[in-house]
Amino acid sequence: MKRRSLRASLEIEETSPESIVLRLKGDWTRDYAGSAVRQLDRFCKRSDIGSSSVMFDFSEVDSIDSAGMVLIVKSINRLVKKGCTVAVDNATEEQERLLVFHRKNFRAKKISSKAGDSLGISSLIFGKVIDYLRGIGDFLVFVGELSHYLFMTILKPGTLRVRAIVKHVELSGVKALPIVSLTSFLVGLVVAYQGAEQLQKFGANIFIVEMVSISVFRELAPMITAIVIAGRSASAYTAEIGTMKITEEVDAMRTMGFEPVVFLVIPRMLALMISLPLIVFFADMVGVFGGMIIADLHLDISFTEFIDRMHAEVPLKHIVIGLIKAPVFGMVIAAIGCFRGFQVEGSTDSIGNYTTISVVNAIFWVIALNALFSVILTEIGI
Repeated sequence: MKRRSLRASLEIEETSPESIVLRLKGDWTRDYAGSAVRQLDRFCKRSDIGSSSVMFDFSEVDSIDSAGMVLIVKSINRLVKKGCTVAVDNATEEQERLLVFHRKNFRAKKISSKAGDSLGISSLIFGKVIDYLRGIGDFLVFVGELSHYLFMTILKPGTLRVRAIVKHVELSGVKALPIVSLTSFLVGLVVAYQGAEQLQKFGANIFIVEMVSISVFRELAPMITAIVIAGRSASAYTAEIGTMKITEEVDAMRTMGFEPVVFLVIPRMLALMISLPLIVFFADMVGVFGGMIIADLHLDISFTEFIDRMHAEVPLKHIVIGLIKAPVFGMVIAAIGCFRGFQVEGSTDSIGNYTTISVVNAIFWVIALNALFSVILTEIGI
């Protein structure tokens, strides 16, 4: 028969003016300790117990959890500060361990609070740096493992999951075309409009063609497209793999002899490396079209003149450079999204946290790599 839980109670026995026994009774747990805790709080506020010897008697405690023990530890600390001598009697071995643990925990917090602010800030910064370096190390290990399985897949192309790649090309590429089109069109429109305002001052209207074409082909279309894909695909990859991690599907795959990197990461990475150059090329056309509209409306440069000038003055290398960046961006976005997905653990809250982290990381590295490409290519004269 299940024991009926008894609410916690406190019996105060003053055996002498300087000796007090606090008998704890019933269930000192979160749900049942309410009234007894208030009684204990009132006792600790008494002004006539400054030099008394206080004994906490656990002999009639039916059960106690961490919440109840924390309340008792707080009361013990308050009594000690008043000058009381505090002892514990008749505690079971388990209760003794719980008491010691929480008393140490409170002592550590007390020491930490007394530490200098500069030491606390330094420790926090040092901890963050260590966590960041550990994260970089984990990512490099993941990249090494991914490179190994990617190389093995190239050696054995029969193991490639073509259907999965096609599926992810559709999800990450085809379905991203509307938002990429709108974004690229608006970017081309704004660049041309701002450029037109300046070029008109110098009578150099025709140079709007080079300005829009080169900036869109070489820099803006690849970067804007990669940022949009990072927001869509990196978050999706993290959420998908993170959900599989929580539901133990990833562990089940390993148990059955299937390598998660091969089945989950490589198809997604190859899909982005294939689809991103195609999306970037589409974004090039849409972005330039937006510039052509502004050139026609504000600078009286017709579509035909714009295209003829672009064909004559804009080298093909600018389009090629943008298309070369695209698969690199795709590889980085997929690697970061999948890596953060494998880091998910515990609860669904972790999925949201790591999804946010993956998007921020992916966008940062897209912008950083684009800047690196620009510096290197400019330095070597391309």
